[in-house]
Amino acid sequence: METSLYLPVKSFLETAGYVVKGEVGGCDLVGLSDGDPPVVVICELKLSFNLELILQAVDRAALADEVWIAAKVSAKGRGREADKRYRDLCRRLGIGMLGISDRGEVSILVGSVTPMPRTNPKRRSRILREHQKRRGDPALGGSTRVPLMTAYRQQALGCAAALACGPLRVRDVKTTMPDAGKLLLSNVYGWFERHERGVYGLTDAGREALQRWPQTDGMPGEGP
Repeated sequence: METSLYLPVKSFLETAGYVVKGEVGGCDLVGLSDGDPPVVVICELKLSFNLELILQAVDRAALADEVWIAAKVSAKGRGREADKRYRDLCRRLGIGMLGISDRGEVSILVGSVTPMPRTNPKRRSRILREHQKRRGDPALGGSTRVPLMTAYRQQALGCAAALACGPLRVRDVKTTMPDAGKLLLSNVYGWFERHERGVYGLTDAGREALQRWPQTDGMPGEGP
């Protein structure tokens, strides 16, 4: 699975100085530098290099300063990474290629030397906000068919943890979760129920969510 490639690439980018998180805004990996504004690096993962991986990278060009694709290299040296035409296409598009060995070693096959255009500031800003609001790195890049631990879900779990011992007024929940008012009112996941004006408690779905994603000291967990 693509998730098996996540940690090697995450470690590679962190060594280069980026704070990396998985599954942000539909991207497998998003890395931010410490600068202001930060440099945004996006990497997409596949078990093997193919055209779909390049097309994903092209779509990400509107969001990032650098775009990379990463895949396992063929043990027999017959994969797309050995095709000069494939590498040349990535080079012309400014897309970097990372090869991952069976032992998890990451090597640069093509450098991301061409600055990617910032043609969609709104989408770029959305990814920045999601990355910066998440606590820790709770989602493995490349994950599919599982609920993603987004910043919003983390905040909702924080509200659920506050209500675990019984109903509370919104102002009391706000002491640990400042956006509690909006989260409780919108009730996106069906975890909360209104007992009276300004007082909320947990539904059965909310209690099940806390069992699935246990909280520590009221802080959202980092399990995917």
